[in-house]
Amino acid sequence: MTDIQEITNELVKFRNERDWAQFHDTKNLAVALSIEASELNEIFLWKDVKESDSVDKEKIKEELADVFAYAFLLAEKQGLDVKQIVLEKIKRNGEKYPVDKAKGSAKKYNEL
Repeated sequence: MTDIQEITNELVKFRNERDWAQFHDTKNLAVALSIEASELNEIFLWKDVKESDSVDKEKIKEELADVFAYAFLLAEKQGLDVKQIVLEKIKRNGEKYPVDKAKGSAKKYNEL
């Protein structure tokens, strides 16, 4: 069993013990993921670059864990293999952002 599958299994167990699967449809999981990502962003709101490196790491851990949890649950709901879809995305991004054009640049692929 992979680490990702172990985490997903624990999330599903936690959810099922509380009878929350009824609330975990695709739309609600996607919305919850977006809300948790916003809560992560809120930690950095109104901070300058120097301050953003010294924010409370416990708060980051808390919100990032929520983001991962809803992302894993959404992938599970849709029958998606997290490892596979992330590796596929890295490959596609490698094609869109070849090292010789993208290295050190923040430009979007269509501007390289």
